[in-house]
Amino acid sequence: MNLAIKTPRWCKPLIEPPALLAAYLGAKGGRGSGKSHFFAEKVVEEMVADPDVCIVCIREIQKSLKFSAKKLIEQKIRDLKVSHLFEVTLNEIKRKSGEGICIFQGMQDHTADSIKSLEGFKYAWVEEAQSMSARSLELLGPTIRMEASQIWFSWNPDQPDDPVEKLFAKAANDEDLVLVHVNFNQNPWCTKKLKKEAERHRRRDPDTYGHVWLGEFNTKSDDQVLCGRWSIDEFAANDQEFNGPYFGADWGFSVDPTTLIRCWEKEIVLYIDREVYGNGVEVIDTPQLFAQIEGSEKSVIRADNARPELISHMQKHGYPKLISCQKWKGSVEDGITTLRSFEKIVIHPSCVHTAEEARLWKYKRDAKTNEVLPALIDKNNHCWDAVRYAIEKMIKRANTLSELLAAAAG
Repeated sequence: MNLAIKTPRWCKPLIEPPALLAAYLGAKGGRGSGKSHFFAEKVVEEMVADPDVCIVCIREIQKSLKFSAKKLIEQKIRDLKVSHLFEVTLNEIKRKSGEGICIFQGMQDHTADSIKSLEGFKYAWVEEAQSMSARSLELLGPTIRMEASQIWFSWNPDQPDDPVEKLFAKAANDEDLVLVHVNFNQNPWCTKKLKKEAERHRRRDPDTYGHVWLGEFNTKSDDQVLCGRWSIDEFAANDQEFNGPYFGADWGFSVDPTTLIRCWEKEIVLYIDREVYGNGVEVIDTPQLFAQIEGSEKSVIRADNARPELISHMQKHGYPKLISCQKWKGSVEDGITTLRSFEKIVIHPSCVHTAEEARLWKYKRDAKTNEVLPALIDKNNHCWDAVRYAIEKMIKRANTLSELLAAAAG
């Protein structure tokens, strides 16, 4: 019997010939990506193709079938119009005209002896695999060992040291492991309602958006430079009601982007309403890039002073008010202190790169203690370097000890 199953492009690595020989298949990512739908359809597909195949759907703790994949598999049976091939009972899904069966179990209910009851099963689908313990993985791996057997994992990442993450950490160099990372924006059947929910979350709670919707690790937010200080919202700034505009530019080099940011200030709130962000921009094309922000050619732009030749070029090609920013020992830290001194930093939804960097701009952590260190990770900061240059005149410079001594001596 042929089944017509619509398969999104992200599934390709999981269904190509190399994946057919792998012992472990994994799909991880954020909410709404379609991971569970793919594996539920795969359960039905395998049971239609082989009426004697046995499949177990596993969670670390299976308190109730109401929270298992059973309901989703039943839905796929109906959607694929193969209900006549199955007998659905309260606890199992059986294949008619064969010995095939799909059962649902929790690993916490198994011991080293009881897990042997699954040795005749060809496939195991581990749901919410981020919750799977190392003990459970150690028990399950050697149990699903029939010829051409596989264990499938689907999960929303939580911590980088979760056992399933460690298992797939070597996926790129191990032919027995095939892993894809997929999010809602790669799911062609993601509903408009779900997309709106994701956008609301991005604006309402941008610090957790990456974990929930993009499948990023649920790490502590205390390493985020701007934690709790920023939000995404619509606004319309003008020079009658706001102070500004203030422009800052950061030059790209190699793989780094060239950025130009426009921002405003009102009542101790910093507003960022325009950005340009270009990778691999040639010097000759930079004026055209900056022209995407109206009024930039008539405004003072404070730019990274590391590229005096580029500043000179811009001044000669339509940007006479573009000047070098000032840098001093501790200028980055002073800039961050000033950024955090605003009651809020509001980022317009159109400034997608600025918002993305606000979420990802972080301090380093100690490799052994996991404590946050007073040292910045030098990435995801290009837009924010430009913002720092833009508000240069607002930055209060912290006096160093040597400066204080010199002032006292004078």
